[in-house]
Amino acid sequence: MNSIRVLYKKGCGPSSSHSMGPKRAAALFKETLPENTVKIVVELLGSLALTGKGHLTDRAVLEGLDFPNTEIKWRGETFLPHHPNALIFHAYDKNGKELVPPKTFYSVGGGDLEDEGENFLPSVIKSGYPHDSITEVTEFCRKYNLTYYEYVAHFENDASGLEAFLNDVWQTMKGCVEEGLKRDDPLPGDLKLARRAQKLKNKADDRIGIVRDMNLVSAYAQAASEQNASGANIITAPTCGSCGILPGVLYYFHRHYNIPEENILRAIMTAGLFGCSVVARASISGSQVGCQGEVGTAISMAAAATAQLWGGSMSQIEYAAEIGMEHTLGLTCDPVFGLVQVPCIERNALGAVRALSAASYSLATDGMHLVRFDDVIDVMYATGIDMQAKYRETAQGGLAKIMRERFKNR
Repeated sequence: MNSIRVLYKKGCGPSSSHSMGPKRAAALFKETLPENTVKIVVELLGSLALTGKGHLTDRAVLEGLDFPNTEIKWRGETFLPHHPNALIFHAYDKNGKELVPPKTFYSVGGGDLEDEGENFLPSVIKSGYPHDSITEVTEFCRKYNLTYYEYVAHFENDASGLEAFLNDVWQTMKGCVEEGLKRDDPLPGDLKLARRAQKLKNKADDRIGIVRDMNLVSAYAQAASEQNASGANIITAPTCGSCGILPGVLYYFHRHYNIPEENILRAIMTAGLFGCSVVARASISGSQVGCQGEVGTAISMAAAATAQLWGGSMSQIEYAAEIGMEHTLGLTCDPVFGLVQVPCIERNALGAVRALSAASYSLATDGMHLVRFDDVIDVMYATGIDMQAKYRETAQGGLAKIMRERFKNR
């Protein structure tokens, strides 16, 4: 599996697959342009086209190319077999002759790109870990008396660079939550959705006990998710659409339990390891497996981090992550108007609470459990592939369809 440095990316929302990935693809294509190029045509296919306008895909591509004569073609009716998110680049000279063979990229989730033969990773982070499954990782750790976060550190090729990377991830996450709590302006887009994080936090301050804690962690996750929806700088954890869950949980522990930052960074490493395993074994792309691959993975990551922060054993940590995914199986991706707002933001807020619940349940047991994390990831992937396309980030079914009809009749 790839390094956690591949999983955690810093960039602007609202979508890792629909804005971050396409922008990077455009920049890569620009590097190959002949000098006599006078026009670029970009075809957006499948899910990338169907929800691309709400996800600002066209803006991302234009920014990545930074080329004055660019035409965007929306081809939502065409799906290529490799992945539902495809974009094809063409370059033409002044006579309309195509200068180079068309280049196809697939935006496969989390800001990652593939073509049918290559995974486009920066050379500095092409290192990774020798195991894909958490079962294999756990066996290795027990054999050599390592924790999950020590496993990550063991296989990173630059320990000092890893520490700087983790600090940057945490400071960006923390800043995203804190800035989101300050904002009360409406979110961009036709829904004109009001932000709620600040009000949730204020309500929490007036409450006590478990209700207060649930409101707090929801507010922190909501703050980060609202920042993503506004196009602010975020960390994919593992995607933009699910970027509020892990920061919300970590900020809750940092702010209210005075957890040392060293422990927070270790929790980020463990969370990233579980997220990387999902990428290696399945998918985190909503257009390929539904929201179970995005929010479900984020809940698993945050549950594993929480169990570790609470002093859980390896079995309890793995169990917490398994619970987090098992009970989001079948979750659809049906963004209203193609925006990463409804139901995405609330799913982040409630997902953070679910992560705490999964960890607390796990730590109330001895960690022994029947279904392994690897099992539930395999089931998640199979479920996503079986899911009808209208429930996989195409905005053709579910809440997206119902709300489209409602707004049409207004």
